[in-house]
Amino acid sequence: MQLNTLEDWLGYLYTLHNKEIDLGLGRVKEVARRLDLLTSNCPTIIVGGTNGKGSTVKGLEAIYQKANYRVGAFTTPFLMKHNEQVRVCGQLANDSEFCSAFEKINQARGDITLTIFEFNTLAVLLIFKNNSLDVLILEVGLGGRLDAVNIIDADVSIVTSIALDHTDRLGDTREKIAFEKAGIFRSNQPAICGDTDPPNSLVDYANQLNAPLYCQNNHFTYYETGNHWTWQFGTTNYRNLPLTSLYLQNMSTALAAITLLQSILPVDENSIRSGLNDVALIGRCEVIPGRVTIIYDVAHNPAAIFLLVKKLCATIPIKTDRTVSKTYALFSMLADKDIDSSIQVIKNKIDHWYVAPLFTNRAASKERLEAAFSANQIQAVTVESSVDAALQSLAQLVKPDDCVVIFGSFHTVAEALKAREHISI
Repeated sequence: MQLNTLEDWLGYLYTLHNKEIDLGLGRVKEVARRLDLLTSNCPTIIVGGTNGKGSTVKGLEAIYQKANYRVGAFTTPFLMKHNEQVRVCGQLANDSEFCSAFEKINQARGDITLTIFEFNTLAVLLIFKNNSLDVLILEVGLGGRLDAVNIIDADVSIVTSIALDHTDRLGDTREKIAFEKAGIFRSNQPAICGDTDPPNSLVDYANQLNAPLYCQNNHFTYYETGNHWTWQFGTTNYRNLPLTSLYLQNMSTALAAITLLQSILPVDENSIRSGLNDVALIGRCEVIPGRVTIIYDVAHNPAAIFLLVKKLCATIPIKTDRTVSKTYALFSMLADKDIDSSIQVIKNKIDHWYVAPLFTNRAASKERLEAAFSANQIQAVTVESSVDAALQSLAQLVKPDDCVVIFGSFHTVAEALKAREHISI
């Protein structure tokens, strides 16, 4: 069988396993052993959690690069193209690197079945192994304990936040979810929790492993002061840090990891400031100013959307006359998400909603979306056949000083970004 392109390989990989997600480490760990991928030649940080994983990875990556380290970063999912998930020294891995890695994995696996995410995780580790790197930053895909990334032992493990999401696989309480997320902790290795209210199950698991646990607002803290922010961890104190487009809670968590690794990866204060000054991530509360302000956010559960509301309030001035300027939402979610509660969190900030089903098998149907707005007693809703159609309708409606908030899923943001290639607002 001849597979010459990345598109060919991805199409083939989707046919190899009857499940898109098959949590468990046995199969992927055996293939990793055959490829000698279970140990890393440089310090490794693993980042898990419900929300904020991608932002925390990006913050770490930006600062370490400013400190002149060669950084390998793995994030998931992607917005526009598969290659976005892997960055080597700030550059996306190319198609040939993925194809070569997939071929080696396919040969090594024998009759072992792997999901496409497991294939991708192994490919990432192979790509990193083929480059001389100083630090690896790996984002967990789902959960932690049984996620493919967890075949690697981290020097520092991070759980960014704990909220209700993927409850069908991880449990229906924060305690159950926290236990799954804490599965990335390692015995006697430092662990970080960026959540200000860590569930007991996470704390207990760290204690069982004798893993030193450092928690936000307990061991390290931050606070915003005007156009700057201050961060403290023990005797380490950074004042007047530059604000970023990413949430400070996640940047604070990243600084905790950098501080804990100072003995093996020294970073000076100038590199921290420079990294924070430059850090940004497409689709993470990304504000695009202009005639009409556009905000992209991949927020896809109530906890993340609550943070979006705070950002919206800080970005858009309080309106005394809502006939002058309006805030519109372009919204869609996946069927397995808490759509009703997500809408409830932000509904008072939106003047009119434009809603459309997504082009993915997991998408909520038009009927499901309509039912959620009916349950929230929201009548200012226009339902379109696609995100593209919704954006076209908005383009004809919006006026100067209006705001359009595009959110609900990675897929929502990705489809909107693609549509904006031919639709101007």
